Amino acid sequence: SQLQGSYSDLGRYSSNKFFDAKSPFVSKTELPKYYQPWMETARNVPKLIDSHSLRTHIHQMPLLETHFMKSHRELRLAHLALSVMTMGYVWQEGDRDTVKVLPRILAVPYCEVSQRLGLPPILTHADAVLANWKKKDPQGPLDMENLELLLSLPGGESVRGFFLVTMLVELAAVPGVKAIPKVIAGVRQGEVATVTRALDSISLAINGMKEAFKLMHVYVEPSVFYGVIRIYLSGWKDNPCMAEGLVYEGVQAEPMEFSGGSAAQSSLLHCFDELLGVKHETKSGTFLTRMRDYMPPAHKQLIQDISSHRPSLRDFVLERNNAGLVSAFDRCVSQLVSFRSYHINVVSRFIAVPAARAKQLRSQDQGSEPDQAIIGKAPTALEERGTGGSAIMSLLKTARDQTSNVTIHGPLSSTKTSDLTLISELSSRLSL
Repeated sequence: SQLQGSYSDLGRYSSNKFFDAKSPFVSKTELPKYYQPWMETARNVPKLIDSHSLRTHIHQMPLLETHFMKSHRELRLAHLALSVMTMGYVWQEGDRDTVKVLPRILAVPYCEVSQRLGLPPILTHADAVLANWKKKDPQGPLDMENLELLLSLPGGESVRGFFLVTMLVELAAVPGVKAIPKVIAGVRQGEVATVTRALDSISLAINGMKEAFKLMHVYVEPSVFYGVIRIYLSGWKDNPCMAEGLVYEGVQAEPMEFSGGSAAQSSLLHCFDELLGVKHETKSGTFLTRMRDYMPPAHKQLIQDISSHRPSLRDFVLERNNAGLVSAFDRCVSQLVSFRSYHINVVSRFIAVPAARAKQLRSQDQGSEPDQAIIGKAPTALEERGTGGSAIMSLLKTARDQTSNVTIHGPLSSTKTSDLTLISELSSRLSL
């Protein structure tokens, strides 16, 4: 009942109902007229950065009160707008001319809104992805052709693609997230068939996440992500070019440190990890646990509730020793391993390979003009690190290996059955 209550609370803005096409939820696109200075500036952040005038523009904005915002959706939109302005202000000149103080015009209302939402005062996954989209045609589908961002950062079509493809990965996970309470209820009631069917739904959902993830190669240019977008997602924790953090003027005199936006701030894989019993080793586990502080509180609570349910799913599978149940469990783990392997592939193409190219061109002082322009913008201090500040390749590989370890019949990092065959088999079983 505790899990079901947390799951229900999540409905306002989670991967569950936030992306349910049948849900009446519609992203807020406007704030009350009083907050027009915020929205006008936030919508023009890319242009103002391009003209090197965003910081000047923000200094001329009025200091606005936050108590006129009453609804949760208004607060989420305000947090998004303040986040976009803050990232633009800090990184307007790249990582070679950062600031030490966020002016009170942004800092005071930003921290007030953040406190009301239970989010940190920095751009998070919940801002840039979950609360940053709308349909062009309200009656149309949730696909790339019918989606657009509410607010953007420098990077043109690639930044649009990066945020919206990530949102579609979240959308693909909906059936899997919805199946989690069914798994837990089935475990508690000893219903093998119920658990097996719910696990099959989760397997299909994770496979769907990977298929959506493949769109990253279609809509995002690696050099633009590496050289432009990544800097505006970076934070001021574990970041050598802002080693002292950032002072939020009017909030506290001491600098504060916050990690930049990261896929680890999505609740999806955390939920699946806790359900399947994946235990991450100390270093990566510490980072992933800390990323939960960057999630909406209901998301974090759901993960904790899944983690605390007893008996655990894996213990139930082992105890029942049912062939179909064991296979369903191992398929889920295999799909999660496959997703994490694909994530490594994406990170290699979008971070590791461009970083190696940048090093080569700098050492040889050569390269085409476009290459040199991209390298000139690239955040050298974070060369092979993620936007959250982690040593990303090491983190992802460790997480993948730890996931593989929870299978019942041994590691399943690759399977003999193709994804297409798996989808066909599971779909047939679920339709029965």
